[in-house]
Amino acid sequence: MVRHDTFTISRHLDVPPGEVFTAFADTAIRRGWFRLPGSGASYEHDFRVGGGETASSTFTGLDTAPERLEYRSRYIDIADAHRIVYGYEAIVDGDLRWTSLVTVRLDAETDGTRLEWTEQVAFLKCTGDGSTDLAHLRGGSVLRLNGLDAVLQSVRQRQQPR
Repeated sequence: MVRHDTFTISRHLDVPPGEVFTAFADTAIRRGWFRLPGSGASYEHDFRVGGGETASSTFTGLDTAPERLEYRSRYIDIADAHRIVYGYEAIVDGDLRWTSLVTVRLDAETDGTRLEWTEQVAFLKCTGDGSTDLAHLRGGSVLRLNGLDAVLQSVRQRQQPR
């Protein structure tokens, strides 16, 4: 069984599109907001069309056995400071759980950027009956974008003259 879903998250960010784009492209900044949960994390990032990102970690929840998490992505389209399209795989304990196509749009607004994150997902192996998988994935994306906003504000504060 394969279950398909789509969701979109829209966010206003108080910085121009170029700064948001840099937070996706610059590996050091990206590490501040893109993380896998757990310990022993490793990351590699190659921000170019045809490049991608790999990450792995070990996650231990309350009263659960440790899970080995893996993330593998490939950038499909990058339009400087406007759009990023990539596909990724999420693997848990060696099983491909889901794969997604993500489109990130960055549109200039008078006081910052409108970020629109659209994710089209195919769940290949569900958790239980699968009823919580989409909410879990969407919630994780919301948390990641919360982290993006926090990192952008931190970078901006460091750049301001004192």
